[in-house]
Amino acid sequence: MRPQDPFIGRDILNGQFQILQKVGSGGMGAVYKALQPEMNRMVGVKILHPKLANRQDLVSRFRREARAMSQLSHPNTVKVFMFGELEDGSLYIIMEFLEGKNLNQTVRGEGPFPMERALPILIAVCGALDEAHKAGIIHRDLKPENIFLVQSGALRDFAKVLDFGLAKVGERQMRPGSVILTQEGMVFGTPEFMSPEQAQGKTLTPASDVYSLAVILYEVLTGKLPFDAKSAMDYIQLHVTGRPVPLSQRVPGKTFPPLLDAVIERALAKKPEDRFASAADFATAMHAVMQGATQLPAHLLQQSASQLPTVQLQPISPHAAAAAVQAAQTPRPHGAMAMGAAPMAAVASPQPPGIAPPAGLPALAAPAGRPKTNVPLLAAVAIGFLLLGVGLTVALMKLLAR
Repeated sequence: MRPQDPFIGRDILNGQFQILQKVGSGGMGAVYKALQPEMNRMVGVKILHPKLANRQDLVSRFRREARAMSQLSHPNTVKVFMFGELEDGSLYIIMEFLEGKNLNQTVRGEGPFPMERALPILIAVCGALDEAHKAGIIHRDLKPENIFLVQSGALRDFAKVLDFGLAKVGERQMRPGSVILTQEGMVFGTPEFMSPEQAQGKTLTPASDVYSLAVILYEVLTGKLPFDAKSAMDYIQLHVTGRPVPLSQRVPGKTFPPLLDAVIERALAKKPEDRFASAADFATAMHAVMQGATQLPAHLLQQSASQLPTVQLQPISPHAAAAAVQAAQTPRPHGAMAMGAAPMAAVASPQPPGIAPPAGLPALAAPAGRPKTNVPLLAAVAIGFLLLGVGLTVALMKLLAR
């Protein structure tokens, strides 16, 4: 018989919160539903596993998420009320409790969204991200699982952006002693939604989040991703070198306004400077589509999405490929856990890439339909073929020179 979770039924922080039940778990910790009697409200409590308290990299990531989210006040960002350390050394984050489903669960349950439903959701998410970007915070792990839809008054699709655990923060968000989790050449995130520069371990800007949002919008509208791939490594390579299937060609018989095709094509440009300069600009472009416009506002017409420069195919370096494999080995996790017909959810942070979950606590399951393959083997084979091709090319050139 599985032992009772020691936190369930426990009062924490001198009785300020009463933990009622677990609503999610992952490699780093668990999320609980709790009552805050003084405020007569439910909250979500994320607790890092006590056994991981000596892992400075995980502790830094946990604190980073709390600090990043606590500085954001946009209504479409999940609210963090407080964070700190419990008496037993466990780290915690107290945040608003959300009832609903994440975007991935909703699309898989109801099918692709019509444009009139999808665009307002992504526009709202752009607002949350624009605030984060102006504060020097880049999310880096945007995906449908990290966009939660709740009922707010008459709005059934009120979006909340979750999980800033992989966020890249500026110097003003860092604290003395913080561990820098990102370095040049390191790859973190979810392969299906990575920007080309993120897949190569390059320095990221807000344009990286814009790219990920465009992939999300594409999937929400079509039920498919912009590339046909069979593995995580395939997605990574295609983000860097492949041309996405045009939106209106993705699903037979389904078309979209030409301007929407152009907007997504521009947001999916390989070079960050060829995309929309900010999340706010991307939102403006989507709003123009909603208004039935046939071209973008004047200030967004400085470059034409239909005339983006051709990208030369340059294979990922072995170093970047190995780093990408490390990220791809972690299944794409759910951003929240659902329970019952009217699911309750709070943020459940995915385990960091390359780190196995503690014994007895499985990682969050990847959504159905996401490919699972032997990524390290594929990477080794791909690099082998690359080196073989170079060798053959050199031999052929020598032969011709004779």
